[in-house]
Amino acid sequence: MFTGIVLGTREIALLSDIEGGRRLRIQLDDLSENLKIGASLAVNGVCLTAVKISNGWVEFDIIQETLIRSNLGTLKLGDSVNIERACSFGDEVGGHNVSGHVDCIGIIKKIINNPNNCDVIVSCDKSWMDYVIPKGWITVDGVSLTVVDCGDNWFSFSLIPETLKQTVLGIKTEGKKVNLEFDNTVKIIVHTIQRMIPDRKRNIIFNLKDI
Repeated sequence: MFTGIVLGTREIALLSDIEGGRRLRIQLDDLSENLKIGASLAVNGVCLTAVKISNGWVEFDIIQETLIRSNLGTLKLGDSVNIERACSFGDEVGGHNVSGHVDCIGIIKKIINNPNNCDVIVSCDKSWMDYVIPKGWITVDGVSLTVVDCGDNWFSFSLIPETLKQTVLGIKTEGKKVNLEFDNTVKIIVHTIQRMIPDRKRNIIFNLKDI
């Protein structure tokens, strides 16, 4: 489990294709302290398992499904990624509950730079927009953010200078892909209602037949 509070960015040190996926090495340096094989880390918001650790770097195996569903498949040697260590009991939760299970990829459509913040508009398939509400949570490349506004197939958020400096969102440009994870609480509520509506309709039909 994660909170969407990114600890910093680190560079891709090695990329190699493996059967059924890809192997990724990241030079974590201080962020690898006390990390053990089998531990989970969020890389651009994707929960990955450490399979090898040595001298400050960590390797991860990424399956094909993850490569398709996230922007990890587009990474190149030297690219920077957001890093978050898994949270522990007793840690301060500054963001929101993040699973690290990316739902889909969004596209940055517009970036508006302001004196003390940056407004970003992201588009995604409209089928996901049921889970986006103004002032609700969303995770973008592993960063816990608050939705400002939303439309048919887009939503917006604002970034403060600290977030721009601490995460890869500060170097993203228009047209770039970002990983999206929607608030799990909202997804549960939406799915529950969607399951209830057909049952309610069937009950109405049955009651009309009895009249």
